[in-house]
Amino acid sequence: MYPRREARLPRGATLIELIMFIVVVGAAVTGVLGAINYATRASVDPMIQKQALAIAEAVLEEAQLMPFTYCDPDDANAATALSAAGCTGGAGGANDEGRLPLGIEAGETRLSTTTPFDNVSDYNGFVMAGGIVDIAGNAVPMPELAAYTASVAVAGQGLGGIAAGEALLVTVTVTHPSLSPSLVLHGYRVRYAPNALP
Repeated sequence: MYPRREARLPRGATLIELIMFIVVVGAAVTGVLGAINYATRASVDPMIQKQALAIAEAVLEEAQLMPFTYCDPDDANAATALSAAGCTGGAGGANDEGRLPLGIEAGETRLSTTTPFDNVSDYNGFVMAGGIVDIAGNAVPMPELAAYTASVAVAGQGLGGIAAGEALLVTVTVTHPSLSPSLVLHGYRVRYAPNALP
């Protein structure tokens, strides 16, 4: 007869194998958590991005809705001028809205009830800092919006077959301490109704 073999008992994991398993899994989990932590720190809070976009869209729309006339709307010839030459002072004069540099006219402010901005070119160089305020001067009732700054640049820019003097590129830049890079929004304003006054 053959010698009887003893049945081998199933062998479990040794202590060394268990420790190696814990070390390998621990290293993998640490790497994954580190990557998630870096991605979270490097990304901008979605609420900050949405608020910045809403501010930029509002300011851009506000500027684009302003008249783009040949003459300053305060000029007596603004409603009838067929070119900048028809403005008081002629082309290049003080009332020529295409005169460079474009920008805020003396005495006009965005929130004034007596001398408000009255042309899209008035927004060139405009900066809204220290809180977002609507065009009526009402502070937006959200204290967290005080950290945003919005600035506007307006420049003559050809658009397709439209000459640079007949189209303006409006650029709104919104900044926030947690927003990097700043949010920039572009839009065009074409002189399609040069005698329409506010």
